[in-house]
Amino acid sequence: MNDWISLAQIDQTTGEVRASLSVTPRVGLILGSGLGSLAEQIEQPVVIPFEKLSNWPLSTVIGHHGQLVVGGLEGIPVMVMQGRTHYYEGYSMAQITLPVRVMQRLGIEILVITNAAGGVNPDYAPGEVMLITDHINMIGMAGLNPLRGPNLDELGPRFPDMSCPYDLQLRQTALQVASENNLRLHQGVYVSLAGPSFESPADLRFLRQIGADAVGMSTVPEVIAARHGGTRVLGFSGISNKANLDGSTITTHEEVLEAGAKIVPQLLILIRGVLRRLGN
Repeated sequence: MNDWISLAQIDQTTGEVRASLSVTPRVGLILGSGLGSLAEQIEQPVVIPFEKLSNWPLSTVIGHHGQLVVGGLEGIPVMVMQGRTHYYEGYSMAQITLPVRVMQRLGIEILVITNAAGGVNPDYAPGEVMLITDHINMIGMAGLNPLRGPNLDELGPRFPDMSCPYDLQLRQTALQVASENNLRLHQGVYVSLAGPSFESPADLRFLRQIGADAVGMSTVPEVIAARHGGTRVLGFSGISNKANLDGSTITTHEEVLEAGAKIVPQLLILIRGVLRRLGN
C-alpha cells in the first residue's frame, strides 16, 4: 500500500487522462453509492475506465461503476467520477485522493462531491438531501490524513486552512436553486468514519452529541485534498437511511442503493442549477 503518491505519479495519470480528452474540464464531480446514474446526463461523453489509468485506485463496492465520464453539462465541461474508492477497501489516503490531484492538475476549479449518508439528525428522512456546511474528520483526527507524508509544494501549503472547507458562495447558490425548485434541502455537518461496518446505536448517539447531522465513510479526505490545492468545494449528502439510535432497525447497503433512486433526481436539479449559474 502506497502511503503517499508522488507528483510524478500524479502527472503520469494526468497525462493519460488528458490524452483522451478534447475539452478541458472546469468542474469535477464525485458520485457516491447509488448516485452514479447522474453521469448518464453528460453530453457527448468520453468514458475512461479506471483500470485503464496508471496509479488509479479501483472501485470494489457495488453501486460504484469505476469510470471517468467527461463531457458537457449545462454548457460547462465536467469530469465525473462514476464511483469512488474508500479507505476501508484497503487503499491509503493518498491513493483515495489521487483522483482529486489529477483533477487539479487538469485545471479543475470546482469540485462537487456527493455521498450516500446515514441521517443522524432525527429530522432527516431517507431520500432527502443535505447540503454539507462543515465536517467532522473523525477518520483523520487520529492520523489518517491525506496530507500525511512529504508535502507537494506545487499543489499547496504544508498547513492548509480549513476554516471554510465548503465554499460559501456555492452553498448560497445551491440554496437558491433549491428554493426556486421547491426542494427541501437540509443544511448540516457530515462526519466521516473509516467503515466498513455501519455504526452501533451508541456510536450514533455519540456522533449526534458532538454535532453530526449525517454520517458516512468518504468525502472528507477528498475535500481536504481539494482545499489543499485551492479547489472550491460544494458537497451534498443523500440521506439513504435513518440513524439507528436505539438498535431497533438493521442498516444494509441495499437500502443505501435503493434510496439513490429518490436522491438522484434532486441532486440533478441542484447540480444542474448551480452549473447553469456558473455559465452565466
